Amino acid sequence: MQINTAFILGAGLGTRLRPLTENTPKPLLPIGGRPIITYAMEHLREAGVKRFIVNTHHCAQRYTEAFPEGSWQGIPITFRHEPVLLDTAGGIKNIEDLIVHDERIIVYNGDIITNLPILKLIDRHFTLQTEVTLALRSSGPLLNVNIDSEGFICDMRNALNHPGIQSCLFAGVYIVEKAFLGRLVPGRIESIVIPLLSMIQENPRSVGSALLDEGHWYDVGSLAEFERLTKKGP
Repeated sequence: MQINTAFILGAGLGTRLRPLTENTPKPLLPIGGRPIITYAMEHLREAGVKRFIVNTHHCAQRYTEAFPEGSWQGIPITFRHEPVLLDTAGGIKNIEDLIVHDERIIVYNGDIITNLPILKLIDRHFTLQTEVTLALRSSGPLLNVNIDSEGFICDMRNALNHPGIQSCLFAGVYIVEKAFLGRLVPGRIESIVIPLLSMIQENPRSVGSALLDEGHWYDVGSLAEFERLTKKGP
């Protein structure tokens, strides 16, 4: 099975990387001679994605300057501006009209660099037939997503006191069915974690996961990490 559309989260303020982000969105900062977001685009293209949607907020005009033709290597990019920053769930709801009724999308944080096997995430999503499936890793800086013995998400941020069998890193890549967007409220500033926790409380088998430890994964979330990757390369 193939997923044609990816939503890359590009609207954040990048506060942890100031002053570098004062006049540039974090996903457009250069590493290895090109914008961070293009690593996501390359990764998604290799997985068969044929259309990108990118949300914008801080210094939004920089995106049109970086992609003046509205595309990257022939793949079209639709930019969706958020005058008020809506967080992850709000941002996903804000692109609802761009998704056809029976489509699902890959949501991808615009400030990570990874080559984890997206095709395994896609296969897992279709096997579980959940509305949402998260890519996880078993090691990393923040292990705050818990899975049960069947690989379903049973807790996030210890909000439900359900430790499950393993604590994992949320890799910032996940698949969302169009039906999930019906759970979200237009214009609400909300993290994706909130509706996911509600789903888990309703049905412990409603949010799936794929544990993907192959490849590399970097979160460009600090000046130290940015400088390290700039010197070393991803």
